[in-house]
Amino acid sequence: MKKQAMAFEKQITLKHLLINNEKKIGIQFYPDKVIQALIKTLSGVKWSEKYQMVYLPNTQQNFYTVIKTFKGVAWVNMKYFARNKPVNTYGEGLKIDDLRQKYPKIPEVYFQKLELKRYALKTAENYTACFDRFRRHFPTRKLMSIDETDIKNYLKGLAQRKYSDSFVNLSINSIKFYYEVVEGMPNRFYDIERPMKTERLPEILSKEEVLTMINKTYNIKHQCIISLLYSSGLRRGELLNLKLSDLDSKRMTIRVNQGKGKKDRFSILSEKLLLKLRLYYIQYKPIHYLFEGKKGQPYSGSSVRQIVAKAAKNANINKAVRPHMLRHSFATHLLEAGTDLRHIQLLLGHNSTKTTEIYTHVATDTFKRIKNPLDCG
Repeated sequence: MKKQAMAFEKQITLKHLLINNEKKIGIQFYPDKVIQALIKTLSGVKWSEKYQMVYLPNTQQNFYTVIKTFKGVAWVNMKYFARNKPVNTYGEGLKIDDLRQKYPKIPEVYFQKLELKRYALKTAENYTACFDRFRRHFPTRKLMSIDETDIKNYLKGLAQRKYSDSFVNLSINSIKFYYEVVEGMPNRFYDIERPMKTERLPEILSKEEVLTMINKTYNIKHQCIISLLYSSGLRRGELLNLKLSDLDSKRMTIRVNQGKGKKDRFSILSEKLLLKLRLYYIQYKPIHYLFEGKKGQPYSGSSVRQIVAKAAKNANINKAVRPHMLRHSFATHLLEAGTDLRHIQLLLGHNSTKTTEIYTHVATDTFKRIKNPLDCG
């Protein structure tokens, strides 16, 4: 992209705007007579004093008109635009803009800060839902008039109504985000008492159960999805974002780009799976993503969940099996096979070995080497 930008002396940047609860295409540029003359040829262009840029209705036709108008004249920077796909070319969700439309009462700067900080979509969705609930609890109050006592009472009410610890923590984070990040206030709410974190052991499958799931799956694409989740310890979102170029058959590695916490890492690639992936490629011919849905878009998360659940049912596993259980099983089975905990930590992308140590509690092979005191003597 940098080389492309250098080829042009002129540049415009497309951005998402929400004005009067309507989606707009914002066009940002440095003052230039040629660009200004071309802007005037666009139909329906207006100036936004708030955003300090021109804009026009966000329609597919307007999007293509802008691209066509500036083709060969200026580089069209879509870094802040294509990421959220406001032009619904592929029928996929509009992401952050959907949240703007769903929660119109939340201040626009809240969404802008989420985008600027590059929060994951799921985190942004959770924050806005929790913050909107908080805002609606004080329907006649201005947000800046709500004090710490009000907030503590609100959170206390959530706990009394038996909301989960994770929901209460999300609510705290969403409120803190507004006052401390959006409004720039000092760490005003750090003395809020958070629920004690519940320590739960991960649910895992035996190696035999995983292999039965794979062998009872007869669609090559579905078989590769299950195998990859297990053999590389990927999160569902990481699997869905894999591109063909992320697989290195020479080094037998998989590159995970911007996983949880916006971190890149490498995981291992199974030799047996590589053979299946080659057969899958010949049959399905994916273009960009390793697993694609309609029109070249990433496969949906709900489809992966259904594939895993169906495979578990076919394998006669009498428990609810979710994609993340395959990741837990990957880590546990590596630990049981004697793999160093530090290596497992790197493969999973954990910040600390303390997170990875939880698998020592479910690695049953280590228990087998312990002599039960009842059997001694």
